[in-house]
Amino acid sequence: MAKAVKEAPARDSDGPSSSLVADIIIANAPDPVFVSDLEGKILQANDAVSQLLGFRQDEVLEQSLSRFISAEETREFTAALREVVEHGVSRNAVLNPRSASGEVIPTSLNASALRDADGNVIGAIGILRDMRELDKARAYAERLIKDAPDPVFVSDLEGKILQANDAVSDLLGFRQDEVLEQSLSRFISAEETREFMAALDEVVERGVTRNAVLHPRSASGEVIPTSLNASALRDADGNVIGAIGVLRDMRELDKARAYAERLIEDAPDPVFVSDLEGKILQANEAVSDLLGFRPDEVLEQSLSRFISPEETREFTAAMREVVERGVTRNAVLNPRSASGEIIPTSLNASALRDADGNVIGAIGVLRDMRELDKARAYAERLIEDAPDPVFVSDLEGKILQANEAVSELLGFRKDEVLEQSLSRFISPEETREFTAALREVVERGVTRNARLNPRSASGEIIPTTLNASALRDPDGKVIGAIGILRDMRAYEQVVRDLEQSKGELQEKILDLEKFEEVVVGRELKMIALEKELETLRTEAEQLMKEPPGP
Repeated sequence: MAKAVKEAPARDSDGPSSSLVADIIIANAPDPVFVSDLEGKILQANDAVSQLLGFRQDEVLEQSLSRFISAEETREFTAALREVVEHGVSRNAVLNPRSASGEVIPTSLNASALRDADGNVIGAIGILRDMRELDKARAYAERLIKDAPDPVFVSDLEGKILQANDAVSDLLGFRQDEVLEQSLSRFISAEETREFMAALDEVVERGVTRNAVLHPRSASGEVIPTSLNASALRDADGNVIGAIGVLRDMRELDKARAYAERLIEDAPDPVFVSDLEGKILQANEAVSDLLGFRPDEVLEQSLSRFISPEETREFTAAMREVVERGVTRNAVLNPRSASGEIIPTSLNASALRDADGNVIGAIGVLRDMRELDKARAYAERLIEDAPDPVFVSDLEGKILQANEAVSELLGFRKDEVLEQSLSRFISPEETREFTAALREVVERGVTRNARLNPRSASGEIIPTTLNASALRDPDGKVIGAIGILRDMRAYEQVVRDLEQSKGELQEKILDLEKFEEVVVGRELKMIALEKELETLRTEAEQLMKEPPGP
C-alpha cells in the first residue's frame, strides 16, 4: 500500500508528485495522522502518532489498528471505514487506544478516503484528536453545571434533556431519572414547545438566546413562570449539537413586578413606563387625569405624539442619560392635553432593568408645573415690586434676576446687571465673603447682615448689608440665593451726625466743667471772705465791750 501511494501518480515535470506532497503534509502535521488500508492495517503514521501512543514508528507501521484498541472499538472502526468508502468521510468516531505505558487514551477520529489514480477508495487517512484535555474540560463543565445554584440543563437540538442539575429537580419536583432522556415538551405546553424549538434555532444561528419565557408544570401540577437563557453546546469541531439552558424562577420577580405595578398605579403623581424608543408601555390614572386621555389612548403610543419634535429630541437625550447613569432629573416637557392645553411638566426618570440588569426602558414621574409656575410668577412679581433692592443668584454668584431697585441703587441698567457675576461690583475680599455667605445659605438656608460695598456706575462705593435666603428647586435642593440689599448710606450718615453731635456735646460739657470750676472757686473765695469778715466783726464787738483803760 505504501508502495502504491508512492508510485501513483507519476511526477510532473515541474515538481514533485502529489503523493510526495501528501507524505510531506502527513509527516509535518501537528496532529496524529495515519494512513490505513481498508482492513485497518497502518501503512503510514507521523511522529505525532508515536508521541501520542509512546510506540516507535516500527512498532506501529504494518500493524493492525486492532492491536491498539478493543474488539468493540475495532468493529466501530471497521464501520467507520465502510462509511469512508460510502461517503468519503467519517467524523467523530470514538477510539480509546492503549499506549505503550498501558494508559487508555480517549481520542476522536476523523477520517477521509484515500483514493488511487482511478478514484477508487483504497484506504483512509485518519486524524486522531487527543481528548484528554477536552475530557477534563468537559468534566469541569459538568461539575460547574452540577454545582450551579440556578437550574441548568443540557439538551440536544430536538429538545431531549441530556443532563440536569439538582436545582432543576428542586424547581420541578421531579427526580433526576424522571427528567433525564425526557423531551422538554413533557414539561411545557405545545405552544411553548414551539417557542423553545425556535429558541434552539436561534442558538444554532447566533450561539445564544435570551429571556425565552417557559412555564413548566411541576410534579405537583404548579405552573412555574421561568425565564430561559441558553447558549450553544458545541462538539470538538465547533458544530452546535445542543444547548446549555439556565432557567430563572420568575415567581418572586413576578410578585415584585406586580407590586411595582401596583405602586405605579396607586402613585398620586403621573407615572408612566416607556421602552427605550419612547413607546408608553404603562401609565397610571394620574397620567390620564393630567392629559385628559383615556388609558387606551395613551398606551402603546409614542411619547412624541404628545410633545413637540424639539422636546422629543430632548426626551431621547434624557433616555440616553438613563441608560448611561441610571437616572435623569428635571427634564422639561410640555405635553399637549386632549383639550389642546400645553401643560408645563418636569420629568424625573429612572432606569427600568430586565432580570439581567440591562436597561430596557424608563420609569418616568411627571410633575405638573402649572401651580409651581404660578407660584414662581407670583414670587417674581414680589421681587420685582419689592421696595428694597432684591436679586437672585446661582451658587456661583451669577445674577439671574434683579429688580428695578437694584438698578436704582447701582445706577446700572438691568441688562448690565443680569447674567453678570456679583464679583464685577464688589472687591475680591468681599467676593470671598459673599462666597462664604452662599455656603452658609446652602448649609443653614439663610445668612444675615453680610457687609457688601458695591461700586456704582458713577464709581461711588455704596455701603450695604445683605440678607439672603435659599432658592430651592422642586425637590428642595438649594440651587441659589435670594438676596436683599439694604442701602446703609443714610444710616451711616446718621451715625456720622451722631458722632459729630457727640463731639460737640463733649466740648460743651468741658466748657461747663470749666465754668463750674470758676464759679465754684469764686463761691469758695466769697465763703472765705465772709468767714474772715465774721471773724473781724467778732473781734470788733469784743473790743467794744472791753472797758476803756485808765
